[in-house]
Formats: sequence, C-alpha cells, structure tokens
Amino acid sequence: MDLASVLHTAVDGLMFAAGTIVGTLALGLAVGAILKLGREITLLISSGTAVCGGSAIAAVGAAINASSASMAVATGTVFLLNAVALWVFPVIGHSLHLTQTQFGTWAGVAIHDLSSVVGAATEYSKSYDAAIDGPRSALDTANVIKLSRVLWILPITLFAAWMTGRAERRIDPTATSRRSSAPVPWFILLFLVTSAIRSLTPALAAWEGRVSKLAAIGFAFALFLIGSGLSRKAIASVGWRAGVLGLVLWVAISVVALVVVKYTVT
Repeated sequence: MDLASVLHTAVDGLMFAAGTIVGTLALGLAVGAILKLGREITLLISSGTAVCGGSAIAAVGAAINASSASMAVATGTVFLLNAVALWVFPVIGHSLHLTQTQFGTWAGVAIHDLSSVVGAATEYSKSYDAAIDGPRSALDTANVIKLSRVLWILPITLFAAWMTGRAERRIDPTATSRRSSAPVPWFILLFLVTSAIRSLTPALAAWEGRVSKLAAIGFAFALFLIGSGLSRKAIASVGWRAGVLGLVLWVAISVVALVVVKYTVT
C-alpha cells in the first residue's frame, strides 16, 4: 500500500479507534470488578481485547510484572476467541452484505490479533470480483486499521503501570511504581517505511501481486503455528470468570463496531 492510502485510512478511523479502545477498557474494569477477578488478569484481558491480543498482553504484562499464570490465562482466552472469529466473521459479513471496506474495518477493530485479522479478511475477499472491488481491499483496510490500533499499546501500557503503582501505594505508601519501558512497535515503523518506498517508487506496483501472494503464504503459516499451540491444557487454563470477561468484551466491541461500520462506512 502507498503511504497516502495508509495515512488516509488511519486518520479516518482515529476517533473510532479511540472510542472503542477507551470503551472496552472501561467495560473490562467494570465487568472484572463484578466477576471479582483480580486487577492483573482484568487489565491483561481488557488490554488484549481493546488493542491487539497477544502483543498488548505481553506489553502490559511486562509493565505490571504479571505472573506467568495470569499471562497464560489471558493469552488462552484471547487465542480461543481469535479462533472463533476467524471462522465466524466472514459468515456474518456475507450474511449482512458488507462491502470489503466495511468488513476490513470491522475485522481490524473487533478481531484481536493481526494474524487472525488477515486470515478473516483474506477469506472474505475471495468472493469479490478483484477487477471491481480491488484485489484485496478488505485486507488492506483491515491491515491499516489493526496496525493503527497497535500504536495504542504505549498509552495503555503506561496506564496499566500507573494503575498498578497506585494500588500498591495504597497498601504500602513507600512502594515504588512497577512501570517499565513500553516496547517499541518496530513492525509498524517498518510497515510505514515500506509504504513510503512504495509511494516514491511507482515501478514497484508491478511487484504487488507477487509480494501479496508471498505475504498471504507467510500469514497462513503464522496461523498454522498459532493453531499448533492449542491444546486441551490451554483450553482448561482459561478459567470461567476470565472466559466470561473475554467473551463479554469481545461480543460488546464486535456488535458496537459492526453497527457503526454498517451505517457509517461505505
């Protein structure tokens, strides 16, 4: 994708991203309190649902020194919902006759991890005429929407560290904050650099088909590796309260995003 298209899509969805992320975090904290989940697991699942699944969980977990058990439960919850979304979203999209842009926006907002976003958008694009709708407009839109949301890892990580530090100081006024350095999302920077190169070198357009095919193969292999990590033990590690929190947040963001996309995106 050229840089102009990337920036246009990201700017258009800025307020939508901010609203869904803040809303998901607020709902997560409220539901977590009702279910009497610990602050740690609540922050991890809420962050993973709001932004980008495993990447957000890893970043927030490092910032609050989360236990390995909490990380495993949060990751397992998000992973299971990712697997469901990969199959369910294209079916719902077709039943509602969403355009490729609408589906790409919805998938980028409501599906947790980038690999599953790409898988769902790729599957959805197969039934569209490339000459009319573009060869992968659902995939392009989903990619940019999801990557623009990943940038929110930084403020969410700092927010989680601040919340944890404040709670610790209530117990022990001499306690110091656990805040750690937020990770730099290098893949986003490389994505933007590649888009800039594409914009400055029009001749690269001739390679788009080959590069896209290679990228699709790479993402399919990534999905295979993620799926190979699913086991009965991983499923059993997702406690019912954590599972309920993850499901409530996922359904809420999916429904809200779908309604907004259906009536505001063409």
